[in-house]
Formats: sequence, C-alpha cells, structure tokens
Amino acid sequence: MQHRMKTHQLTDREAERLLSDCMTGTLATVNTDGTPYSVPVHYVFSHNAVYIHGLPAGQKIENLKRYPHICFNVYEMRGLLIDREEKPCDTNTAYASVVIRGTAQLVEDMNEKKTALSAIVQKYTPHLREKEIPANMLKGTAVIKLSVCEMTGKYHA
Repeated sequence: MQHRMKTHQLTDREAERLLSDCMTGTLATVNTDGTPYSVPVHYVFSHNAVYIHGLPAGQKIENLKRYPHICFNVYEMRGLLIDREEKPCDTNTAYASVVIRGTAQLVEDMNEKKTALSAIVQKYTPHLREKEIPANMLKGTAVIKLSVCEMTGKYHA
C-alpha cells in the first residue's frame, strides 16, 4: 500500500459520503483488444452498490457483457495548495477520491430497476421525484449495477 493510502485514508463513512455527494463518476471497462475504456457517468450509490443508467446499447454495455470486471472512480478537487516559495513542482492539490473495483451486471428485475432510476431522479432532479417513470422508459433504459468488491478512498488537505 502506498504511503499516502496509509496516512490519508478516508473512513468508510467518508467514502460513502463522497460517493453520495459527487455528481459524476468515471466507469472503466475493458475493450475486446484488452485496452481500457473510461467514460464519465451519472450514478447513484445505494445499498453498497453503484447504479448507472443509460442507453441499452453501446460500447460500455458490450464491454460489460463480455467482461464484467470494472473500476469506478469519483474525485473532488477542493483547491490548489500553492508552495510558500511558489515552486511549481511543490504545488499540490487538496482532494478526496474513491476508487471501487468490482463487477457489473445489467439489472433485469423491474422493481430493482425502478428503485435505482427513482434514486437517480431523486439525486439529479429532486423536483421531479413525484413523477411516475413511464413504463416504456423503464423498459427501454439500461440500468447497470456495480457490485463493490473493494472500495478505497483517500484525501489530501
């Protein structure tokens, strides 16, 4: 483990709070040729899982169907820490980040899918939370569940 991971580790509660507060994350999957594919996503963290929604087809969906192992990251830059002597190489960043390694699966259960989509609506458009999700949208929207195998968080202040 890196020195900073030992000395600047987020607690589980702090990591979960960051996952709840951040508005975007980055999902990394593996392409057919073994290269990484990383894409920004809207998400919600609920019951120790990350839920993502989107189109039911595309590169990330194809990658996940073929190889379900993922990496997911959220990052919050809190500011620059300028060196007192203004040495550019000694400037640092105040930040917090969480990295999740796990597996992904398409959610097929309609109740779980509706619950996940409702949580996403609550997070991003809370003023619409009372609106019913139309059946065709529920059926036509892909929901991906990222199950957490390992979660680490770190910070620098």
